[in-house]
Amino acid sequence: MVHFVGAGPGAPDLITLRGARLLAEADVVVYAGSLVNPALLERCKDGCAVYNSAVMTLDEVLSVLLDAEAAGKTSVRLHTGDPALYGAIREQTDALAAHGVAWDVTPGVSSLFGAAAALGAEFTLPGVSQSLVVTRLAGRTDVPEGERLRSLARHGASMAIFLSAGLLDRVREELLSGGLPGDTPAAVVYKATWPEEKVLRCTVDSLPETAEAAGVRKTAIVFVGRFLGAEYGKSRLYDPSFTTEYRRGKP
Repeated sequence: MVHFVGAGPGAPDLITLRGARLLAEADVVVYAGSLVNPALLERCKDGCAVYNSAVMTLDEVLSVLLDAEAAGKTSVRLHTGDPALYGAIREQTDALAAHGVAWDVTPGVSSLFGAAAALGAEFTLPGVSQSLVVTRLAGRTDVPEGERLRSLARHGASMAIFLSAGLLDRVREELLSGGLPGDTPAAVVYKATWPEEKVLRCTVDSLPETAEAAGVRKTAIVFVGRFLGAEYGKSRLYDPSFTTEYRRGKP
């Protein structure tokens, strides 16, 4: 069996209990060395074979997993954050399935939520935004035309922009072209939940300069939207006049 495990955003104690157990039981671990905190590997048992996928091709990763399966061993493919977001697992699971190899996925805490915690932010504020757009700028991996940043910016929803910290001039250009005012609140969170975490607050207009001044060019998520501002409405759920299944509202 091959277990795809979300390692969480960085802090080694933010892996799930299930993920930690599977990591401790594995005979073979292939981990995303460019992003996963190596402290997590201390959970591996003695004799576990550990491979860093940062220096491997897809075929090499699959060869390790298939060889382990043929030998009757249990493998963990350790991905950063949650494997469902920019994890490139589909190409792996399809290949394993084609070889008749069983696999499953253990979710992890995405860096998206680690960064939101660092900001103390809520994406879905009443009267501000009830939607979250998770996206990226087109780079070596293209983006469908309808999902270009300028198109998504027109919705005015809360935005989390991955894999774009080194392209903030283009991010700003796209957001402004999409109609967002230059004074729209923004933030850059570098290595959320790691000891070297940085939280940079700014506006759309000042995104590139803010990140450059802090030396942030990668391993960061960009947030944009009025959810980062001071104005919002209170939840109706806790309004004393609001009746719920559990209590009757007061006039």
